[in-house]
Amino acid sequence: MTQWQKSTFSSGSDGASCVELAHTDASLLFRESDDPTRILPLTPTTLVGLLHRLREAHLGSS
Repeated sequence: MTQWQKSTFSSGSDGASCVELAHTDASLLFRESDDPTRILPLTPTTLVGLLHRLREAHLGSS
């Protein structure tokens, strides 16, 4: 059974707006609560790149 961990930046106590991470022996798993059946398998390097890109996009829109 996959154990998902919610982001500390998730909004709402009902968990309706969040992203979650889990891990397997081979990869990290990433999903959004809006569509929990759509799971992205990522390497640690890919996850770091994604987070950097999201941060850049967020800071650019401020």
